[in-house]
Amino acid sequence: MAGLAATLGSGAMTNSIGEIEFDDVLFIIGSNAPEAHPIIGNKMKRAVTVNGAKLIVADPRRTELADYAHLWLRLKPGTDNALVNGLLYLIISNGWHDKAYIDERCEGFDELWQVVQAYPPERVSEITGVPVEQLREAAELYATTRKAGIFYTLGITEHTTGTANVMNLANLAMVTGHIGIENAGVNPLRGQNNVQGSCDMGALPNSFPGYPSVNDEQARARFSAAYGVPMPEKMGLRIPEMLDMAVFGKLKAMYVMGEDPALTDADANHVRKALESLEFLVAQNLFMTETAKYADVFLPAACYAEKDGTFTNTERRVQRVRKAVDPPGQCRPDWQIIADLSTRLGHELHYDSPEQIFDEMRALVPQYAGISYERIDQVGLQWPCPDESHPGTKFLHIGKFTRGKGLLQGIEYEAPAELVSDEYPILLTTGRMLYHYNIMTRHSALLEGLRPHELAQINPTDADRLALSEGDMARVTSRRGSITSRVTVTDTVPPGVVFMTFHYKESPVNELTNSAFDPVTKTAEFKVCAVRIEKELAEVAPAV
Repeated sequence: MAGLAATLGSGAMTNSIGEIEFDDVLFIIGSNAPEAHPIIGNKMKRAVTVNGAKLIVADPRRTELADYAHLWLRLKPGTDNALVNGLLYLIISNGWHDKAYIDERCEGFDELWQVVQAYPPERVSEITGVPVEQLREAAELYATTRKAGIFYTLGITEHTTGTANVMNLANLAMVTGHIGIENAGVNPLRGQNNVQGSCDMGALPNSFPGYPSVNDEQARARFSAAYGVPMPEKMGLRIPEMLDMAVFGKLKAMYVMGEDPALTDADANHVRKALESLEFLVAQNLFMTETAKYADVFLPAACYAEKDGTFTNTERRVQRVRKAVDPPGQCRPDWQIIADLSTRLGHELHYDSPEQIFDEMRALVPQYAGISYERIDQVGLQWPCPDESHPGTKFLHIGKFTRGKGLLQGIEYEAPAELVSDEYPILLTTGRMLYHYNIMTRHSALLEGLRPHELAQINPTDADRLALSEGDMARVTSRRGSITSRVTVTDTVPPGVVFMTFHYKESPVNELTNSAFDPVTKTAEFKVCAVRIEKELAEVAPAV
């Protein structure tokens, strides 16, 4: 990928969080920001209540943002690409596209239009469930509003067509001229606090820090010289590939740092089998996680408040993190653990401070070159920041794309890997809730008290059919596993859909989710799988 595609592939927002309140239109798809990104969610609500913005919300569930929306497009789970193609059809056929922008800054328009012509609104309505009138209004509102931004999260990427979904959103923004200007853009909201920084620093199997490919000979030579060891010439394995190779006995050892795949990865029974198949497992974390229970060695790490360093957030802003308290017991900052481990393995790494490591990063990553601890002492800077006189970059792709012209590509709609059947008649979709952040917040007594257990959301129509009432226990079964959960009866979800979160080891929803994955990113299809639901009868106590 190159240009805009590379930016979106790295997960970076093209624009800034501060711009959100001043957008005139926000197209929010596959994102429940008030619960998953509450600060950003508040800005989206302020855009409406204070500045009169209009929200277009595409989501199968009636989320809080749907209540603020000018248009709520209640699409069927997994039909995002069909929806985007339908919007493109309407925009182009009605002449709402920005022809001058396309001629000057893009290529591939004819190929895009050839594909999109097969998605008239009537067909798209049949696929997605969104009424034709809503499709027309959404297309016109987004295309004809200058200050219009796209915002998405895991509801777009956690599909077998996640990469295609992202590329098609880029098509939508380019066709309408919404890239390279303020208060617009395509803005993926990162799912965790420093995942952007981790990817920037090369925590990916296909790139070095700053995103040069491992296939780039010049980049490989530069990093080999900097680190004093030859860099790999081949792309590393992605998570599903690692798990499969562990099961097959081809991957012998694993070092899991700051993750709990036994609870959070798709098809969790397969994940546990992979962990059991390893000859050696190291877990580095704050708590004894479900994954750490399989580990041969546990390395206790310090949390964010117990160490110094930097985080890079979802808008590419590099910010200081400062130690507030000492880590307990034998816990140490991750960088110290890694440096010590590397030295013991034969490659000496000696650093005196996180700032020394950051200066090394600046020397190797052009986007970070102008960012120093001194410059971000009080307020962070957004990359790219190529030198110390540069103010940082508020929004990307001004004037031109990195590759030159933006590449428009026709993207065909493909259905999810698993759909309903007579045996599994309900679609399960997953996500987060406000009260918990992934799985770690359950160690907080206060947050645990607010929501101590899973509440599977089920529509009243399905609840009546299954004789389920509020708070009942239900058994949810897919082709991969079976779990129990309390239910809440709500029209937040449509008939035929159940929503669950992945926060609870007592109701480990990822035993159910499908491990089918996107062919490019290898991200599993967490958002759609087929299940059946049955009322779980209370066990009768044995007679004394």
